[in-house]
Amino acid sequence: MKMNHRFIATLIARILLCLSMSIASLSASAQIKSLVILTLEDSDTTEEIRSGIRDALRAGGLQEGKQYKIQSANAQGSPEIASKQALELIRGKPDVILALSQPNAQAAAAHTTTMPIVFVGVTDPIEAGLVPGWGASGTNVTGVSDVLTLSRRIPLIRQVVPAAKRVGVIFNATDTASVAQVREFQTLLGEAGLVMVEATANRPIDVASAARSMAGKVDLIYTLHDATVLKAYAQLVATANQTRVPLLASEFAQVKQGAVAAVDITGRDLGLAAGRLTLRVLRGAKPGTIPIEVMQKPPVYLNSQAAQRQGVGLSESLVKSASQVLK
Repeated sequence: MKMNHRFIATLIARILLCLSMSIASLSASAQIKSLVILTLEDSDTTEEIRSGIRDALRAGGLQEGKQYKIQSANAQGSPEIASKQALELIRGKPDVILALSQPNAQAAAAHTTTMPIVFVGVTDPIEAGLVPGWGASGTNVTGVSDVLTLSRRIPLIRQVVPAAKRVGVIFNATDTASVAQVREFQTLLGEAGLVMVEATANRPIDVASAARSMAGKVDLIYTLHDATVLKAYAQLVATANQTRVPLLASEFAQVKQGAVAAVDITGRDLGLAAGRLTLRVLRGAKPGTIPIEVMQKPPVYLNSQAAQRQGVGLSESLVKSASQVLK
């Protein structure tokens, strides 16, 4: 009889242990947050954004597969597919929807007014109809803008070349968008006490000769978003090295190619910012209480080897403040 009591007691203990383990397992499963990442198309930038999001979540103490899981959808460049994917994934009631383009964000916002949406890299979310203003939206939407006006690029000039007075700009005079950008840049340079010296290159083959024509006439060359110039960037870098005219750029990609410096917001920068916003939402913050994030101090990227080749001495303070210095 005593043996039976012991057997029953042991059996009950085992059952209770199994139940407690099952409850703990269910509780852990319930705590795994679900994230959806919507992309319009895959690219190096979107991959950088995804990586930045994961790194920010990891820095916040969350491990993928344990505290959160990610489901991704690629619309293959089609806004129509983006809308269908957003609707399908929203039906799964994710904890946060991360939209990596304006069409993705618009599609998600069209299908839900309650689930948290974090847009990533939408330049003007107000014009896109995502939020009513740059402050807290009061809705289910927040996010990170990649807006970087020309005016915020001007300070880099004297940070790299403190005595600069004349800034060379090469552009395609037949490209109306490029011409408009150059004229805006010219006005901003004037307001900063700088003079723009321009040279036109209507074909990629003309870019190097345009740069050579500026030797001795400018203190540096600043490249904007001109498709013709970007196609011949390797030749432009070689000319800058030969003539020892410092080359400043608008994108980190050109710093990697051999420009001395650039003020730029990269995919990784956007991903880290979006990851931090997502972390706040997962911890209970309402998206509508979080103002749209605009990077007040856009990252500076430097290339020390290019600086040496082009006769530039980078100040210690600039190097320390840079997000990355290529050697």
